[in-house]
Amino acid sequence: MTKTDRPSAFPTWGAFENWTALIVHRRHANVDAITQQLQRIGVDAVECWPDVPKNADITPFNIVFFDVDMGYDGQFPWQPQQAPVPTVALIGSEAPGRIDWALRQGADAQLIKPIGSAGVYSALVIAMHNFHRRHALATEIGALRESLDQREAVAQATAIVMLAENLSPKQAYQKLRLAAMAERISVEAAARRFLNEQQAGPDRERA
Repeated sequence: MTKTDRPSAFPTWGAFENWTALIVHRRHANVDAITQQLQRIGVDAVECWPDVPKNADITPFNIVFFDVDMGYDGQFPWQPQQAPVPTVALIGSEAPGRIDWALRQGADAQLIKPIGSAGVYSALVIAMHNFHRRHALATEIGALRESLDQREAVAQATAIVMLAENLSPKQAYQKLRLAAMAERISVEAAARRFLNEQQAGPDRERA
């Protein structure tokens, strides 16, 4: 379990103790303000500017704060919206280009500059919540896509058996199911294997 693998319930005040934050921002009073707020809730802070090296080890960090005003493409060793930890955008300029860049990064929360004496704790809570919700949604979508692919494979394999052996849909599916039972695998796995074998046949003939 990583440091960010915490329950989705609203965190208690000490929930972020022993966390480490990476602040990607030039030396500035805003960084000092963020650091002071983080220290009050037990979070260490590490500053980094102008970029996060491509070979940097991100695993020690639980959250990343990054400057939107001077941010640029390629600044991070991950693709936009693919940060391995929650991220918080630090926004000062409301120029459309800067807002667009921030949106493309897929930040989980935001703080408006100048940073005062409060706001960081709320940003942490919101960022953590949105990060986990986003990843749970991506996992669910991936599972649905896999399920659809498996159903398509079964349908294709059933159709091929129907045509090849002049069987009804029910008979063709039953034959596929019996083959799966004999191999002690799922019908979906049997269908995928069958389709791969069908594809390998023409490939061998062409070779």
